[in-house]
Amino acid sequence: MGLSSFASRSIEDVAAVNSQTFFQMYWVGTRDVLVQRMERARAAGAKGLIMTLDWSFSNGRDWGSPSIPDKIDLKTAVKFAPEVLMRPGWLYRFGKTGKIPDLTTPNLTPPGGTAPTFFGAYGEWMQTPLPTWEDVAWLREQWGGPFMLKGIERIDDAKRAIDAGVSAISVSNHGGNNLDGTPATIRTLPAVARAVNGQVEVLLDGGIRRGGDVVKALALGADAVLIGRAYLWGLAANGQAGVENVLDILRGGIDSAILGLGHSSVKELSPADVVVPPGFTRTLGE
Repeated sequence: MGLSSFASRSIEDVAAVNSQTFFQMYWVGTRDVLVQRMERARAAGAKGLIMTLDWSFSNGRDWGSPSIPDKIDLKTAVKFAPEVLMRPGWLYRFGKTGKIPDLTTPNLTPPGGTAPTFFGAYGEWMQTPLPTWEDVAWLREQWGGPFMLKGIERIDDAKRAIDAGVSAISVSNHGGNNLDGTPATIRTLPAVARAVNGQVEVLLDGGIRRGGDVVKALALGADAVLIGRAYLWGLAANGQAGVENVLDILRGGIDSAILGLGHSSVKELSPADVVVPPGFTRTLGE
């Protein structure tokens, strides 16, 4: 499981209940600050590091963004009161906690300081110069353990990642967050997987909505997939039970797809199991 450095719960809290937690970092702050956060994750028990580089700049969306409060104060409470009153079940559960939601980012707390708000952390990220491949290799060396680089869609970048010493790469475009015309990750996955040729593990991130999507990714060269939005939908709808339901649905879809293909295990999958239309796959950066 990967825990974002922008998450609302600390790495200490999450690692205490999930011993297989990977800490996901953005390139935010100086090298000294990055090492401090990394060492904190190590001390908390994180088993690996995920460096996310597929979100590299901030740009206003022409379709707008939802209102995101920086903190819960009287003004914010009044503004959102109508929406809260329409959800009495949520209001009841919230009232039982006796706490006001903490909208800070605890994993970005400086030593001896206070946790920044989301927009405070966002501002620091926007002001941090983009990393180089030398920076990636440096952070990987500082960590010294399992290290995944998230945000690869080009063959040349995959090879550079291998040269930097990563353990795994994630074929990801951050949901098209920076450029909505970026090729879907499933289209670039086969070329990247062939170029890597087993030197590091290859994961796919993006577009996983059902078990059949997982099977397609595995057949086209991924060793595993990442899910983000799917589990968040379950979490928002019904908390822990909602997340478990999402995982059950995905598992059922995987089993169904494997059975329909005449296999008994995902280990039997191959590209021949997927009908790929001519021109569908993309090869970038050869």
